[in-house]
Amino acid sequence: MQAGLIVLCLAYVLSQFFRAFLAVLTADLGRDIGATAEDLAFASGLWFLIFAAMQIPVGWALDRVGPRVTSATLLLIGGAGGAGLFAVATAPIHVSLAMGLIGVGCSPVLMASYFIFAREFPPAKFATLAAVMLGVGSVGNLVASYPTALAVEWMGWRATMIGLALTSALVAVGIWSTVHDPGRVESDHKGSVLDLLKIPALWAILPLMLVAYAPSGAIRGLWAGPYLADVFALDTTQIGQATLVMGAAMIAGTFVYGPLDRILNTRKWVIFGGNALGVLALVLLCIWIGKSVWISVLLLAVVGFTGASFPVIMAHGRAFIAPHLVGRGVTLLNLFGVGGVGLAQFATGRIHAATLDAGSSAPYTAIFGFFAVALAIGCAIYLFSRDNMT
Repeated sequence: MQAGLIVLCLAYVLSQFFRAFLAVLTADLGRDIGATAEDLAFASGLWFLIFAAMQIPVGWALDRVGPRVTSATLLLIGGAGGAGLFAVATAPIHVSLAMGLIGVGCSPVLMASYFIFAREFPPAKFATLAAVMLGVGSVGNLVASYPTALAVEWMGWRATMIGLALTSALVAVGIWSTVHDPGRVESDHKGSVLDLLKIPALWAILPLMLVAYAPSGAIRGLWAGPYLADVFALDTTQIGQATLVMGAAMIAGTFVYGPLDRILNTRKWVIFGGNALGVLALVLLCIWIGKSVWISVLLLAVVGFTGASFPVIMAHGRAFIAPHLVGRGVTLLNLFGVGGVGLAQFATGRIHAATLDAGSSAPYTAIFGFFAVALAIGCAIYLFSRDNMT
């Protein structure tokens, strides 16, 4: 099981990479195939929405087929195939199709790990294990910043994508070879996603799950690049360095959040406090939108750090889900978390286009303001949630 989890962690590194690397390729894709910021927002949003939509069949497959076949098959077809398609793209629509296919490939990876954690380890350790997997896997977020910028400068983005396609295929083979499925839970109870939605305790958790990851995921995944280029005139290498800082903050946040629920004996207030700080950072970004590149990078890092509450929210929701529904339960929570980023990318793409003529900083003030309001609403609803440390 340890070898399988290590390979799944490598697969999650790829998943984190694929959701974040477009920010670094903004200038190159614009020059070579005419892709605009709105085109890339659509492609990024498609990755997240297809990833989210896949959580329903992935949840069923984890419960019925198991994590080994589910994750290896989808990563090989979607991850390797999508990266290969990206490498030969000649128009923005090809990038969108490739990103959608990659979203299919990445969709089961983290949930396969969480499924194994939920079945093979004590429930009280779920948040810590989930945070460790998320934190270590988030190395992909770092690779998608400055290292990717260097790779693109040295050998071009097409060769880089071919390398990623081959890497995805090798990791898929590794999953097939090393992952062992947990024993199936025998239960007289049958369940579905509809049964999960009937659990009142989840009603105040799901709205925050929808918006908590959206600011850091969407900004790191795309908007940091255009923002730093348009407002501060940074080049590809400088954007790579800035996004490296934000990516490192996201990883640090994951490791800090992970054990805090057990240290402070509360999940609810750890989650609420972190996301409230995230709202503050987004508001300050709006106020100081063009004040200083260093202030902006610092605030982006705070957004990344505080937006890393994903595994603790996952653990909070998982505490109310029966064992025979674990696979579908964790994937439902993931659907909301990742789907929120996809919806946000579509919305912010339209916001960017609508405010483009108002000045170089106006689109980004509007985008950060949108995230601040959405996150504040999610926090307000979450106040009605019930704490649970089981």
